Amino acid sequence: MSNSRHVPVMLQRCLDMLAPALTAPGAVVVDCTLGLGGHSEALLTRFPEARLVALDRDKEALRLSGERLAPFGERATLVHAVYDELPDVLDRLGLPRVQGILFDLGVSSMQLDEADRGFAYAQDAPLDMRMDQTTGISAAEVLNTYPPGELVRILRAYGEEKQAKRIVSAIVRERDKEPFSNSARLVELIRDSLPQAAKRTGGNPAKRTFQALRIEVNGELAVLERAIPSAVKALAVGGRIAVLSYHSLEDRLVKQVFAAGAATTAPPGLPVVPERYQPRLKLLTRGAELPTEEEIAENRRAAPARLRGAERVREDVA
Repeated sequence: MSNSRHVPVMLQRCLDMLAPALTAPGAVVVDCTLGLGGHSEALLTRFPEARLVALDRDKEALRLSGERLAPFGERATLVHAVYDELPDVLDRLGLPRVQGILFDLGVSSMQLDEADRGFAYAQDAPLDMRMDQTTGISAAEVLNTYPPGELVRILRAYGEEKQAKRIVSAIVRERDKEPFSNSARLVELIRDSLPQAAKRTGGNPAKRTFQALRIEVNGELAVLERAIPSAVKALAVGGRIAVLSYHSLEDRLVKQVFAAGAATTAPPGLPVVPERYQPRLKLLTRGAELPTEEEIAENRRAAPARLRGAERVREDVA
């Protein structure tokens, strides 16, 4: 197993972005995507006065990062939850407002590295892809039971796969002979159904289909659509949020929520904009920030990352 799994993406930049909000004693920072705990450990180390709340839907990730963060004792609170449950989690902990929030939306490197989870197309594994293996339907069930039209929609919307129709007709033909259970068969089928030109571009031809299945199985975009606005709501004034996304669909969603928060909602033509129409957020990034070439050379998983940040500048006015 390579040590690249332990390298959190754009770590320094995320810490610097959140820093102004996390230096005061008692500041609370939420890591919404704990994974193996790399970002969380760095946050607790760099901000010794801060308290951490960390969420993950994957029980194995919680167990492993629990061991890693044990030295920090009471400063770290780990919760088994999906990140759109953030308002309930904070409510239960009696924390109406927090100073920092971090999302790293990449699939945890642990999940990619554990062969039997079926996230990776580079090795044969059961087609599971559930981040929380105690609930929901697997990727195999999606492939074997969804109507063709629905599969095409998923591959197009979540994988941005131009050859969705071809791939789906091949899937439907094959699943009638024998249901899908393992990733190697799916990878081979995608390879065989693509025209030559499509195989020459952009890495493994199965990549987009696997991304689409993962997003569908875990309801990722729907979860994110609920999570980002409620995270912004949970920020205290002066609090900061940093979001790392890895494909254009996630990045677009984050961009829209931040842009809406940073815009004035006043009707046009007012000489003075009343408080209730003033922007709630100040953007901390111009567009999305990208990892440096050095970082990509050291950790290829950083390559698609896009970072956006925002600061809460005023309360919502009812």
